[in-house]
Amino acid sequence: MKRFNIRVYGIWINDNNEILVSDERIGDFRFTKFPGGGLEFGEGIRDCLIREWMEELNLAIEVKDHIYTTDFFQISAFDNFSQIISVYYKVQPIMNGMPAIELKSKPFDFTEEGKEEVLFRMIPINQFSEDAVTLPIDKIVAEMIRNMGSG
Repeated sequence: MKRFNIRVYGIWINDNNEILVSDERIGDFRFTKFPGGGLEFGEGIRDCLIREWMEELNLAIEVKDHIYTTDFFQISAFDNFSQIISVYYKVQPIMNGMPAIELKSKPFDFTEEGKEEVLFRMIPINQFSEDAVTLPIDKIVAEMIRNMGSG
C-alpha cells in the first residue's frame, strides 16, 4: 500500500554558530540528518517536533520559524512505497547553557557494531554544507541554511 510519511525536523544553530545534526545507524545504513522524526496520527506538526526532541535529546524546545516543506516527490530511503514529506523549523532549546546530551566530535562514532544508535554532534556553520547530511531533502535544507548564513 502506498502512503505518505510526514517527517518533522528542527534546525538549531547555537550561540557558537554551530548546527546540531544526528548520526544514525539502522542495520548497515549509516546516515546524518537533522534531529526530528515521524508525525503520529492525531498529532500536530509542531507538537511532533517538540515530542521528537524530548524523546531523542531529552531537550525541551521552542519551535520558531518555518524553514521549508518538501515541494517535490521523494520516495523513502527505507522502502519503495512511502512518499516522504518533510517539514523543517528553526528551534531554540528552553534551557541555560548546553544541553545535557553527549555530543560527539567525529561522525559515526558508534559504540557497538550492529546496534541501532543515534548520536549527536555540532558542526561549525562555516564548515556545514549539503555534503554534511545524507538524505536528499536534508541536502536542500542544508544548502538553504548555508545561503542564509547563521542568522
